[in-house]
Amino acid sequence: MVFLEDLSQIYMLLRMVHTKCRGGKYPFSEIKRQTFPDELVPWSVKFPDYNPPEHNSKALLNKPWADPPIDDPHFQPKWNELDGSINRKSHTGNYAVSEGRPFNPEGRTGVRGRGVLGKWGPNHAADPIVTRWKLVDGTKQINSFSKLPVLQFCAIQRRDCKQWALPGGMVDPGEQVSETLKREFLEEAMNSLEASKEQSESDMEMVKQFFQGGTEIYKGYVDDPRNTDNAWMETVAVNFHDDEGTSVGKFDLKAGDDAQSVRWTDIDRNLDLYASHSSMIEAVARKLSAHW
Repeated sequence: MVFLEDLSQIYMLLRMVHTKCRGGKYPFSEIKRQTFPDELVPWSVKFPDYNPPEHNSKALLNKPWADPPIDDPHFQPKWNELDGSINRKSHTGNYAVSEGRPFNPEGRTGVRGRGVLGKWGPNHAADPIVTRWKLVDGTKQINSFSKLPVLQFCAIQRRDCKQWALPGGMVDPGEQVSETLKREFLEEAMNSLEASKEQSESDMEMVKQFFQGGTEIYKGYVDDPRNTDNAWMETVAVNFHDDEGTSVGKFDLKAGDDAQSVRWTDIDRNLDLYASHSSMIEAVARKLSAHW
């Protein structure tokens, strides 16, 4: 078992393999991605036969939070910069722009356009990884195989694809990532706490204090099935750990917002989670010397 001592090791573990956004149909559409071998993913490799379909969801038209079509003459984005309140910078560094279009820093995806993503270029999200130890009568449960304590995390089931995932979401324009992390957890995983009049002010204050800490686990590109050649997901994932189970870890969870269901889930290598969330969960387990 390898335990991770610093962020550089975690980032090496979490190098996002560019696979979930290649092959098959693009999400929520009948658009089939052009397929090609791994060696042709990088833009630096010549691929004269690359001619993927264009897909831009009509559902995005005239949405106040979405960019206009790329050919709109009034659309003059500042690529690789802070464009007013919209962050068009990438955590990976400067991305290429050609013929007015930003290009996915991880390479070809088999479909052009922005698909169902609101922004051309990077779409910034934040993922709170809220964890607690699995306790029975106050005692940590030990996995019989690894001999390590079992960690649990807050998992939500997405309404769109039914997969289990972290309770993350998009960073609003001008919003601090720390606020996004707290907001998304409250909206998706603790609907009962936020909505109930029976919850005490002390509980709400405790939750606010809990989200003032946290350890950054990953910041960068996400291998998301919604990614395209010209629009992609990036995230900041932060672990908030309730070591004693007396803070957020003591609450029963209730789904809200975009979540269909929510639960405390045992962390294990056999988890099949949305996008790159399994890699993030693994990094947390290794960081906390927990079973994986």
